[in-house]
Amino acid sequence: MRRWVKGVVAGGLVAAVGGVFSLTAMGFTFEQNIGLGWLFKLRGPVAPPAEVAVIAIDDQTGTHLGLSKLPREWPRATHARLVDRLTELGASVIVFDFDFQTAKAPEDDQIFARSLERSDRVVLAAKLVGKRQLLTDASGHTSGSVWLEQVVPPLAVLTQAAKGLGPFPLPKVQVAVHDFWAFKPSVGNAATMPAVALQVLALKRQSVWWDLIDRTGTGIGENAESGSGRAVHATELRHLMSQTRRRFLDQPGLREHVMQALDSPRYAALDAGEKRLLVSLVSLYAGDHDRLLNFYGPPGTIETIPYHQILQESLPERLSSKLDLTGKVVFVGYSDLYDPGQPDRFYTVFTNEEGVDLSGVEIAATAFGNLFADHTLRAPDGRLVSLLLALVGATLGCMIYLLPAIASVPLALAGSGAYVFAVYRAFVGSQLWLPLAIPLLVQLPLALFIGLVSQYLLERHKKNRATEAISFYLPEGVARDFTDKVLDSSALNRVAYSCCFASDMAGFTTISEQLRPKELAVFLNDYFDTLSQPLRRHGVDVVEFRADGIMCAWTAEQEDIAVRRQAILGALDAVEAIAGFKERYALLTQSLRIGLEVGMVYVGHAGGGGHFVYSIVGDCANTAARVEGLNKQMGTQILATRAAVEGVSDLLLRHVGDFRFVGKTTPLPVVEVLAKRSAAAQQVLGLCAGFDEAMETLASGRWREAECAFSSLLDRFPDDGPTKFHLARCRRALTAAGLPAEPLVVALDAK
Repeated sequence: MRRWVKGVVAGGLVAAVGGVFSLTAMGFTFEQNIGLGWLFKLRGPVAPPAEVAVIAIDDQTGTHLGLSKLPREWPRATHARLVDRLTELGASVIVFDFDFQTAKAPEDDQIFARSLERSDRVVLAAKLVGKRQLLTDASGHTSGSVWLEQVVPPLAVLTQAAKGLGPFPLPKVQVAVHDFWAFKPSVGNAATMPAVALQVLALKRQSVWWDLIDRTGTGIGENAESGSGRAVHATELRHLMSQTRRRFLDQPGLREHVMQALDSPRYAALDAGEKRLLVSLVSLYAGDHDRLLNFYGPPGTIETIPYHQILQESLPERLSSKLDLTGKVVFVGYSDLYDPGQPDRFYTVFTNEEGVDLSGVEIAATAFGNLFADHTLRAPDGRLVSLLLALVGATLGCMIYLLPAIASVPLALAGSGAYVFAVYRAFVGSQLWLPLAIPLLVQLPLALFIGLVSQYLLERHKKNRATEAISFYLPEGVARDFTDKVLDSSALNRVAYSCCFASDMAGFTTISEQLRPKELAVFLNDYFDTLSQPLRRHGVDVVEFRADGIMCAWTAEQEDIAVRRQAILGALDAVEAIAGFKERYALLTQSLRIGLEVGMVYVGHAGGGGHFVYSIVGDCANTAARVEGLNKQMGTQILATRAAVEGVSDLLLRHVGDFRFVGKTTPLPVVEVLAKRSAAAQQVLGLCAGFDEAMETLASGRWREAECAFSSLLDRFPDDGPTKFHLARCRRALTAAGLPAEPLVVALDAK
C-alpha cells in the first residue's frame, strides 16, 4: 500500500474515533464536562440582562427580620409585604422559588393571596413529583412499570391568586448542572418557571402576540384575551402556553411565518424592546424542550439584593438607589453567596474556589435571562458535530502521518490553536457550542501517536505479513518462532503428550450434493471458523482440517491434567457453537459429534514429493477418530476414553461401555461427557443416576434385570441414545443361545 493511502487511512482512523466517540453518551458527557467548561472559563463572566434580579434569602435574613432562620417557618404575611414592596418598586414579574404546598395560618395565607391578586404579576413554583407505577395485565400479574410525573400546584388559595405557576426541575449529570427544561414533555408540555416568567412579562403585549399568531392562520389566539392580558390567571395561562407550544411543535414552519409577519409594516410601530420580547417568545415556543444554560458567571453575577433590604422602610442613599426595580423580573429564593453548605445549590463551571455553588434561584434567573435575551447555548445536531470532528481528525491524521515530524508537529499545534480560536469566537459571538475537548484531548494525541509510531509500524509490516501467511498453515506459536528466530524446519517437529479432539461433519455428503462448489466452500469455511473459535479460546495448540473433519491437539511435554481439561471444555463449547451455526444453516440437520483420547503423538511436517502439511500423527489421533465415529451408534455428541477425562473435576460423565475397536485387542472404557456438573439440569442428573444403576446391574451379569432397568429409563427419557443402545443389546443377548461373558464389553465390527 502506498504511503499516501496509509496517510488517508490514518486520517480516517482519527476521524472515526472522534466522530463516533462524539455520538456516544460518554463522548457527550466528556465534551460537556471538559470542553464546555473550558469555553466558559476562556470567556469569563459576562453581564446578564439588566431586566433580571435575585431577591436573596441567606443565613442571616431571619435574624435581620426578627424571624426564624428557617424560611419555611416564616409567616406568609412577610412574603405578602415583600410582594407589595416589589410591586411598589416597579418589578414587572415576581417569581417565588418557594414550596407553598402546605397550609399555614389561614389569616396569613389570605393576606398573601390578596397581595398576589393586587400585584397581578406573581409566578409561584409548582412541585414536580414522580413515581414508578407498576403495570398489571388482565390476570393481575405485574407486566412492567412506567415512570409517571405530575405537577402539584401550591395551596389552592394561592394558586387562584397567582398569575402563573411552573415547576423548575433541573437535569443533573452526575453532580453538575448544564441545562434546563423550558417545557416538560412528561407532563403535557408544561412550561417551567423561567418560561412562565417570560410569558407573564409579555402579557402587556399579549394583544399584539395573539394578533401576530392569528395572522398565521393557526387559530391559537381566536379565543384568547385581546386586552392587556390582565384577565389571564395561572390555570388559563398554563393551558394557553401548552396549546401554543403544541401548535409550534406540530407546525415546524410556523416560526418562520411568525418572524416574517413581525417584520411586516403592520408591526412597524413596535419599539426595539417590544420586538425583542416577541422574538424571545417565538424562540421560547419554537425551541427545544431542554436548553443549555449560558451561565453569566460565579454566584452573585446576576444582581442580587438581600430580602430584608427590600422590607426596610428607610435605607442609606447608596442602597436605596439600587432598589429601582422598574421593568425587572425578580426571582425570590435562597441564595447565600458566601456559604458553601447552603441548601438548594448546584455545582457548575463557575463554582468558586471556596466551594460556593450557584443556588437554584440564581440558576432559574439565569435560565430566564437566557430565554429573555434569546441567548441559550446552541449545540449543532449530533451528526453535524460528528462530521466536524471527522474533518478535524482526518486533517490532523493525514498531515501528521504524511509530513516529516519536524514540520507536522508544529503545524498540528498551530492548527489546533486556530481551531480553538474559531470555536471560542463562535461561542462568544453566536452562543454556539462546538466540540473542543475531543479534538484537543482525544484526536490530537491520537494523531501525534500515529505519526510517531508510523515508521515502527512500517518496519514491522513485512515481518507481520510473513507471520500471518505462515500462521494459516502452522500453529500461531510455531509461525511466530519461524519468523522471529532462525530455525531449521526440522526443529518444528516433535513428539508430545496430547489430548486429541476428532470431529467430522455429519451429513456432509447430502449437503455437498445440494450446493455449488463455491457455495460449499463458503459453507465449509464458515463451519470450520465457527468450530475453531471455542477451541482457540481454550488454547488449542494444533488444528488440522481433514476434508469435512477436524483433528486438534492440546499438547504438553509430559502428562498434564490441564491439557485434558482444556480439551474437554473446548469440546463442550464447540457443541454450543455448532448449535448456533445450525440456526443459520438449515442444511445442517445433525448435531456435532466429538471423540477425545490422550497419548503420545507426533506433531510436525508430514507428506512427500515436496509438499507437506503440519499434521498430528499417532495412535492417539486414530483412536480419537474411532471414538468420534462411535457417537453415531450411541446417539451421543461427546465421547471420550476414560483416560481422557481422568482427574478432570466438575464434569457430568457416564460410562457407556467398554468398546473393542476393529484392529485392537484391548477394550477401551468410553464415557459420555454431558456437561459441567455445576451447570447440569436436574433432569440430566436424574438420567445419569438411572443409567449408572442400570449399567451396574448389567455389569453384574443380571441381563434380565438390566433390560427392565433400561426399559424403565427409556420410558422416562425416550430420546436417550445410550439407553436405547444397551436395551437393544440386552434384548439380543436374552434371545441368543448364550449370554456374553463380559457384559460391558462391546466388540465393534466396523471402523
